[in-house]
Formats: sequence, structure tokens, C-alpha cells
Amino acid sequence: MSNLVADIVARAHAGDYDALVEAVPYAKWLGLHYAESEGQLIGTMAYADHLIGNPLLPAIHGGTLGALLESTAIFEILWRHKSALPPKTINVTIEYLRSARPVDTFAAATITKAGRRVVAVRAEAWQDDRNRPVALASARFLVMAKER
Repeated sequence: MSNLVADIVARAHAGDYDALVEAVPYAKWLGLHYAESEGQLIGTMAYADHLIGNPLLPAIHGGTLGALLESTAIFEILWRHKSALPPKTINVTIEYLRSARPVDTFAAATITKAGRRVVAVRAEAWQDDRNRPVALASARFLVMAKER
């Protein structure tokens, strides 16, 4: 497993960020894509009708926003942290700030603390204006430097 993770991360560092998405079927179903911008990994969840949770508004489903934020946090850890295995989620807290309209949604994550076994991450999702996020996440993940 660690060789597979190392290969995917190496491909991402070489600019093939879709290798991260291809390794996670749910991320692929969500329509996630990643690219580097000014030294930061930026995720894009391309709008699709199946992402709508409330067709009366319409608004993107909160679960898909949460998945975007958690996936972006995990991919940020894989991209920056020297881990032989994928991080395991300990907890994720999502703050939904406003309805997410039926348009592309973006996300970025920042590692706020990286210990030997636990990494804390803060992530934000926005649509047209990064200064007006639609959701925020605070999460902790278990990471291992070596496969056991």
C-alpha cells in the first residue's frame, strides 16, 4: 500500500493532481479536481445536478460540501506530509456558513499543526469570492510515517 501512496503523491508533486482523485472513487464521483496555485493546493468541485441537496433553493448538499473539505484536507496532508499511508480521519467539524449555489465550488486546506502521529487541518470552501466562504472545516487525522 505504501508504494501506491508514494507513487500517487510523487505524481501529484510532478503536476498530475488528478492522480489523487483517481485513487478515491467518491472524489471522482464528486467531480473533484486539484491544481496548485501560489504554492497552495486548490480543489474544485465542478457543479453537477447530482450535487444538489435542496432543489427548491437550489443548494448544493451539505454532505458533498463536507466531502470536498475533508478530501481537500486529506490531499493537502498527502501532498505536504511525509506519510507512507493515507491519513485516517479522527474527527471533522464542519461549519456551514451560507447556502452553496449551483456553481463550481473551490476549497483549500492549511495544516495548522503537524505532530508525529496527528495532523490538524483547517479547510475552507468558497464559490465566487474566497473572502466569503460557504463552509469551513476543522479536522484531525492520524498519520504514520512507516507502514506497520
